[in-house]
Amino acid sequence: MDRKTEVDVKRQKVRTFLQHHSLAGVLLTRQSSFSWYTAGGDNFVAINSDTGATPILVTGEKDYIIADNIEAPRIQTEEVAGLNFELLQFDWYQPERKEEIIKDLTQGGAIATDAGPLADEFAQLRYSLTESEIERYRWLGKNTADSMSEVCQSLRVGVKESQIAGRLSESLLSEKIVPVVLLVAADDRIEKFRHPLPMERRLVRYAMIVVCARRWGLIVSITRLVHLGKLPEWLRKKHNAVIQVDATLISHTTPGIPVKQIFEKAVNSYKQVGFADEWKLHHQGGATGYGTRDFKAGFDSTQVVQENQAYAWNPSITGTKSEDTVIALPDRPEVITEIQDWPMIQAVGINRPDILQL
Repeated sequence: MDRKTEVDVKRQKVRTFLQHHSLAGVLLTRQSSFSWYTAGGDNFVAINSDTGATPILVTGEKDYIIADNIEAPRIQTEEVAGLNFELLQFDWYQPERKEEIIKDLTQGGAIATDAGPLADEFAQLRYSLTESEIERYRWLGKNTADSMSEVCQSLRVGVKESQIAGRLSESLLSEKIVPVVLLVAADDRIEKFRHPLPMERRLVRYAMIVVCARRWGLIVSITRLVHLGKLPEWLRKKHNAVIQVDATLISHTTPGIPVKQIFEKAVNSYKQVGFADEWKLHHQGGATGYGTRDFKAGFDSTQVVQENQAYAWNPSITGTKSEDTVIALPDRPEVITEIQDWPMIQAVGINRPDILQL
């Protein structure tokens, strides 16, 4: 499927959404929505903003990109050329023109946004990935995994957490992959904090590296652990347990399975491996794709796994964690962030990453 065909498939989905809700249009304001609807385009300037610099207005007849005179040339030339978008431009010093343009195009009719009351329903349009999205996602998973492996193999006593983060960022950005979440912990900080921002701590024995990495709007999540020297028995026990939980989550990530049921099986798995309450200390992950998590799984989840939907589970037991990105293919869950030549352990019939010992 070429890019233009993919965009046409998504146009049909959105126009069906408009008809269902009797809307004159829907305004796509989020970076994730722009990337999804344009089959991999980027409209961000600030990486840390959920909102894109150039919204798309989808009506029943046409698609419009509304951009100021700063963003318009690049968006038109590099992001949507040949995709049948009409670009409407206003001067950056007249921001009020954007609302006027939207009102004129919809003739005062009702519109929705991807960040408004219908946001959750709109997001569901992108849960089931197209063939071409899966191809891009596999590339992203492999290249992110390669960067992670390169950095993990380079670790030595005395390296700072911030230096580890810098090495991984450099490797990813050289492939136009943007780290949107980057966590690094050394030694006891792994036990203390579930979300350890990289600090000045120097590595002595044990490191955890976590990244959510984005390209074409798609995001993969991966965690890896490295120990310098032989693992202590307490860590071996905990890691063997957490990969059992992770394998339980992955093995049940198949189309048609209720997300609530997968979560319940994970909670039961924590109990079976002797760490019954650890699930309470951090969420277990959930659906991904164009968001770090589209939703997190829980006892109250109402979603059902869609065919070709992406998930990133991240079970943790204090001091260790297991995380990869998978796609729920029709016949099996496929791990797209697997690292070649990484030590693996089989659990529930699935290979899961061990702690790398250097």
